[in-house]
Amino acid sequence: MLNKFGKWVVNIGKWNIWHQRKQALFAMIVTLSMVATIMLSFPLNAQTPPVRSLATELRGVWLTNIDSDVLFERDRLKKSLQRLSELNFNTVYPTVWNWGYTLYPSKVAAKATGRSLDPTPGLQGRDMLKEVVDEGHKQGLTVIPWFEFGFMAPADSQLAKLHPQWLTNRSNGTRIVKEGTHDRVWLSPFRPDVQQFMQDLIVEIVKNYNIDGIQFDDHFGLPSELGYDAYTVALYRKEHGGRAPSRDFKDPEWVAWRANKITDYMKRVFTAIKAAKKDCIVSVAPNPQRFSYDFFLADWQKWERLGLVEDLVLQIYRDDLSVFISELEYPEVKAARSHIPVSIGILSGLKGRSIPMQQIQTQVQKVRDRNFAGVSFFFYETLWNMSKEKPLDRQTSFGQMFPTRTAYPNLLTGWKP
Repeated sequence: MLNKFGKWVVNIGKWNIWHQRKQALFAMIVTLSMVATIMLSFPLNAQTPPVRSLATELRGVWLTNIDSDVLFERDRLKKSLQRLSELNFNTVYPTVWNWGYTLYPSKVAAKATGRSLDPTPGLQGRDMLKEVVDEGHKQGLTVIPWFEFGFMAPADSQLAKLHPQWLTNRSNGTRIVKEGTHDRVWLSPFRPDVQQFMQDLIVEIVKNYNIDGIQFDDHFGLPSELGYDAYTVALYRKEHGGRAPSRDFKDPEWVAWRANKITDYMKRVFTAIKAAKKDCIVSVAPNPQRFSYDFFLADWQKWERLGLVEDLVLQIYRDDLSVFISELEYPEVKAARSHIPVSIGILSGLKGRSIPMQQIQTQVQKVRDRNFAGVSFFFYETLWNMSKEKPLDRQTSFGQMFPTRTAYPNLLTGWKP
């Protein structure tokens, strides 16, 4: 029999063996855990859809001259573009057609309105668009001019006064459309002279500036209550055996006829843009399809199917997160995503309406969770200059949201859905 010392030695030996086995088991568990982690980082294509690399992600912002001073002074504009670049934004959409005037020197506008440039003092003696293109490209930003007003104009603008025959109206003959407190009128997108004027403005920019693309939105359509001007009614009668259009502007056949005419014009504009500069991206930033079609006769779903849209930035300006998410899931959105980069326009605020940074961050994350091509914010001043939150805090949050540089997602440079 072993004495107490012998038993103690044996027990020590057993403890050493047990301890060694425990260490080996722990090492094996750690190894298996590492292997599992590595395997999970490479999901099987058959089970999990591939995740789009953040080497490309649209990080855009619209630059407007409404409730905003960013475009009205050269140094302010330069510093703003520099700050956007520092925070890893990569795309700007400067407005070039607002209030019935161009924001760049334009021979086409001078012929139609008597002025070659918006009369705002801060734009005189300058070529704002050239400044944005030059400084934007220097800062690594993609520059896509935006035709913000489309076929819309102020009721008291020189454009409306000099060309009353260009204007369209309701079935009762009235023309004024209220936009907030402003009186607006609309040029008829069905008239050949209006179509030529708008096309000439667009091609003028494409030919004369080193832009990366051109962008339109719902204003490239027409409020569906309009379209009863004499020219359009006569055209409809001609194509319908003398029958007049329905006085119900929501009549499906009347809506479809006008929407199809606008689609035909979009084909013409697309062709003209590509003839002037084949690598100029044609971008559209509409509301969701149902609203765009029903209220503005802008059938962007059809435009996309016809190959007339190369970049879609869908405006989803919703506070309710469940509604915001539901707008991301519509079939036409999913269909477009299989063909072209589809990004989401997020409201960062309005004059008198501050959007909390938390809401912006949450919406950006929901967009990323669903692998969209990126986001763009409306509009520049509300990113941090026009907010209830401190500008530095907002800038810090955007810096955290965009920690590294990425490229603008572009079909022409090999972007894949």
